[in-house]
Amino acid sequence: MSASPLVSIEGLSRTYGDRLALDRVSFGVESGELFALLGPNGGGKTTLFKLLATLIPPSEGTFRVDGLSPESSLRELRRRLGVVFQSPSLDRKLTVLENLLVHGAILGLGGRALGTRAGELLARMGVDDRARDLVETLSGGLARRVEIAKALLGTPKVLLLDEPSTGLDPLARRSLRALLAELARGGTTVLLTTHLFDEAEEAGRIGILDRGRLVALGAPADLKRDVGGDILVLATGSDEEATALAAEVSAFLGPGPGPNTTPQPGRVTAVGTTVRVERPNGPALVPVLASAFAGRFRSLTLGAPSLEDVFVARTGHPFEEIAAVDGSAA
Repeated sequence: MSASPLVSIEGLSRTYGDRLALDRVSFGVESGELFALLGPNGGGKTTLFKLLATLIPPSEGTFRVDGLSPESSLRELRRRLGVVFQSPSLDRKLTVLENLLVHGAILGLGGRALGTRAGELLARMGVDDRARDLVETLSGGLARRVEIAKALLGTPKVLLLDEPSTGLDPLARRSLRALLAELARGGTTVLLTTHLFDEAEEAGRIGILDRGRLVALGAPADLKRDVGGDILVLATGSDEEATALAAEVSAFLGPGPGPNTTPQPGRVTAVGTTVRVERPNGPALVPVLASAFAGRFRSLTLGAPSLEDVFVARTGHPFEEIAAVDGSAA
């Protein structure tokens, strides 16, 4: 990280009544970086998006974009931002080009310069052949591209996107991710929220939010490497069975002599109805656990660490568990 990142977030908190939606979050985003905020529903992603988009004020803390804070330079800060909301913001009864021209007029643009800029952006987004078509005739993926073109009209330094893949089919999601990566390579700073692990994998760095707290920050590969070793997951029939089995597996694999001749780093944790075992040389451990705990689990799977494993390791609970605790989409 440089001494002065383009987006600097400093101790941001936000409460709704007596509920703490965001808890003293701090991090920075570099110029030209593709950065993803990953978390389950209710984790704080949309609240942070709304704060950065200057739609709501923070309860504590502040942030800066290109050195500007909302408290002292709100208008100039907003000129640095392009915003794509989760819900569509295009007028479906206008054509693609008309949507951009109307938005450009709101930004104070006009004349030939606006028409040229709109045409260039539609070409860059790969939708210039649909410029004269009504938005209501577009697929979800094409409409999202038009939304991005609209957000880029004012030449913002930072493009904010809230769950940009919502409602898109797999092919459209892949196309959108390639487009966002291309924008970042071209110098636009892209900051998006997502609950999709594969979408977060495409980012240069990610921040993982859980219950309003930033629990992990870094490149996806680095965060997965920190988990350590392989991941073995033993599925049981209940939370109680998983808790009991985790204790027994932990004792069985303990660092001293016994079933292992050398210390084995890593964790054994009960997560819902599963037992997750982090150990090096996972394949060799599969037959050992299958023999020692035969009949105690329904299935055993082995894999390399994933971002979901990072989330579980940092929080101690499944990724979607918070949705049952707090159904809001903060």
